[in-house]
Amino acid sequence: MNVRPRPWLGALGAAYGAVGAARAALHARGILRTHRLRGPVISVGNLAVGGRGKTPVAACVAEWARDDGLPVAILSRGYGGSFAGDALVVSDGGTPGAEAAVAGDEPVMLARRLPGVVVAVGPRRDVVGRAVEARFGPRVHVLDDGFQHLRLHRDLDLVCLRAHDLDDVPLPAGALREGASAAARADALLVWDDPAPSGLFPDRVFRVRRRLAGFVDRDGSATGAPRRPFLLAGIAHPERLEADVCSLGCDVAGHAFFADHHGFSAADVSRVEAEARAAGADAIVTTEKDLPRLPAVGLPVLALRIAPAFEDEERLRARVLAVARRVREVRP
Repeated sequence: MNVRPRPWLGALGAAYGAVGAARAALHARGILRTHRLRGPVISVGNLAVGGRGKTPVAACVAEWARDDGLPVAILSRGYGGSFAGDALVVSDGGTPGAEAAVAGDEPVMLARRLPGVVVAVGPRRDVVGRAVEARFGPRVHVLDDGFQHLRLHRDLDLVCLRAHDLDDVPLPAGALREGASAAARADALLVWDDPAPSGLFPDRVFRVRRRLAGFVDRDGSATGAPRRPFLLAGIAHPERLEADVCSLGCDVAGHAFFADHHGFSAADVSRVEAEARAAGADAIVTTEKDLPRLPAVGLPVLALRIAPAFEDEERLRARVLAVARRVREVRP
């Protein structure tokens, strides 16, 4: 989602920011209740609407904990899915048991990408977490897009941002979900691609860039790069997909870009496939987030996998695992 600055809405933006700050203060003082889970909670979130790399970071955090031998669950709101109940287990660590139309595209993507990790969705992450613990026992809980979900206590807050977010203002005048001063609540600020802001919590800042981890098929298996791909995406910044694919030496045949979280119909995909074949494409290339929402087509459909590459990965990983390992102290 791209939000252009609208300075004439500055008063509304200031009011929106003030409400967010007041809500955070009420939770901090215990006036608004904060719920705890038995296992440690690591939140990955952001300040602005639109893509800031939250989901790849959440996947990375879950991988670190899983590969350390810890039980892990990802808790998501399930944005874009139709599920309206309290808690839905998308995956018990095996094959996903819910479709993107029900659970949302990002939870299904994470379930496919992270074997051995429980993925569950619901509007209240404290309720979802309790349901997960009742069924699977204590876990390391990773919140995907959880920075503003203050009703759930978190043991570590990771916030993804671009440096210019700190100069922006809240919705609807700008793109922020709350005022830039909320960054002070974060335990770590993950600054994507941009130069790190000078003088801002230097011990909390980690530079991170996009790493192109290759192409995968619908099953998540690695595959070679297509020669002449046609691009299809419904994400906040589709131009990044085009730049990434071109940087790998592919001869892009064309593209069809839709709004973020677009629900692809069979007609959409049929039209795109016809355009791709007319342009001489040998495959349709999309993002991992879009892949679960795409109906089957005749051409091969591949996704370009994006992973975070941290400038000081060992320091960040050590901070994450120090919190995650607390799950070993929880009685079954």
